[in-house]
Amino acid sequence: MAVIGFIGLGNMGGPMAKNLLKSGHTVYAFDLSQAALDEVVNVGGVAASSAAQACEKAEVVISMLPAGKHVQSVYQGEGGLLAQLAEGVLVLDASTIDAGTACEVGSAAAERGIDFMDTPVSGGVAAAQAGTLAFMCGGSAEAFARARPILEAMGNGEKIFHAGPAGAGQVAKAANNMLLAIHMIGTCEALSMGAAHGLEPAVLSDIMKASSGNNWSLQVYNPWPDVMPDVPSSKDYQPGFMVDLMVKDLGLANKVADDADIKNTMGKLALSLYRDHQEQGNGQRDFSSILEQVRKP
Repeated sequence: MAVIGFIGLGNMGGPMAKNLLKSGHTVYAFDLSQAALDEVVNVGGVAASSAAQACEKAEVVISMLPAGKHVQSVYQGEGGLLAQLAEGVLVLDASTIDAGTACEVGSAAAERGIDFMDTPVSGGVAAAQAGTLAFMCGGSAEAFARARPILEAMGNGEKIFHAGPAGAGQVAKAANNMLLAIHMIGTCEALSMGAAHGLEPAVLSDIMKASSGNNWSLQVYNPWPDVMPDVPSSKDYQPGFMVDLMVKDLGLANKVADDADIKNTMGKLALSLYRDHQEQGNGQRDFSSILEQVRKP
């Protein structure tokens, strides 16, 4: 079992830290929110007063932060962790950020003899709570081998992937979430088209799941209310993955595409549609609520 410093205990980080504790790891935790910190401490975590203190004894450091600027500040800013961590510490940044920042932090870590991997996740809050997250990892093969048993405490072992060198995890995450947005919008359009012509959304969903239109949104996360139990659409779109986060991720995906001169027409359209939905006050709702945009007259 490892001694882990965990930084960032929000909707995703908190459950991830709790699952590490359930697996027998020692977790020193830090978050700016006292309530979030208390939740982890109540199940066995050790509270730290700063990110640096959380990592004083750590063999492994895990961070789950909102954006690239936060990751860069924590690791490379004034009093940043890279200047304090001992050589040989393994750093896993599970934040979803731009690939450029991940590469920069990874390069700075390597100069200090620190194994760094960007390890963004997929699966949302439900998977974080269940310990079934998918991890897309960027870094060396050696770092990945060290990281895998730690990640397995928070994710599904069959969904932990070594995508390539530092930054590759972020590129994989951007590509995945761009595709997710596109097929969610397409699913909403198809179901709305059928319903407008009298087809039951549940029946049409079954038809498409058995046909070439099958996709994850139909199988796992149906956007039409009351077709599938225990998904956001059947709970007034209470978020598993917020519109605000989808807008953020689509912005990252479009930068990845633009940097490579990729003509991602569908990705840019998806971002436009989700921004419109966000600007109408839906940012804190689940991303599957885009169905309401499709159904508007």
